[in-house]
Amino acid sequence: MAEIIEASGNQNVHLHELDMSRPRDIFAFARSFADSGKPLHVLINNAGVLVAEKERQLTPEGLEVTFATNSLGTHILTTALIPVLSQQEEPRVVIVTSGGMLVQKLDLRDLQSEKQRTFDGTMAYAQTKRQQVVLTEQYANKFPTIHFSCMHPGWADTPGVQSSIPDFHAKMKDRLRTTEQGADTMVWLAVAPCVKDLPSGLFFQDRKAVSTHLPLAWTKATPQECEQLVTILEDTSKQYAA
Repeated sequence: MAEIIEASGNQNVHLHELDMSRPRDIFAFARSFADSGKPLHVLINNAGVLVAEKERQLTPEGLEVTFATNSLGTHILTTALIPVLSQQEEPRVVIVTSGGMLVQKLDLRDLQSEKQRTFDGTMAYAQTKRQQVVLTEQYANKFPTIHFSCMHPGWADTPGVQSSIPDFHAKMKDRLRTTEQGADTMVWLAVAPCVKDLPSGLFFQDRKAVSTHLPLAWTKATPQECEQLVTILEDTSKQYAA
């Protein structure tokens, strides 16, 4: 926050700390923000986790941390803030996903990576990023007054990449994007006037809408499966809403 204020000269910057893997905390934050009466024009879901270890990690609630943060956390925060967003004329939601999702098909049978013989944090991450793309499309259909989009920032040289996939970082560090380059499309989706004229629910890379599947891919899910993902997340969320 201090860095943003110093770089921008704007003192009107505020920080709210929130652990996106803790569903009860997310609900509490959303209620607190709604009660504050502050406007919300744009929500950018950029928090995420990629577990480097070869062992499942659980939250205190017993949820696999990748799923809890990237999928359930994103769903709870987004849907809980819909009433606040809906009060604005042109509200937007941007979900930061990853091109890694292109190698994953939505798998409703193992959302928390319980059935893997050996836990693979990279694949669990890619699966949740596929789920985020599906959620973006579902939200666009369900909440037509809000503009939804998701985007792949490209591989940027961030502390998260350095710590979660160190071998990849070591091999690619001279070709990775800067954090500013990685943030470019998400900022554009959040503020550019032309974005409101684009269809809601699209997947973007470098300010262009691109396909969510590779050519001849086996990664497409049925409409029923996509709807079922939302139902599962809703049912799971209800356990922590009180």
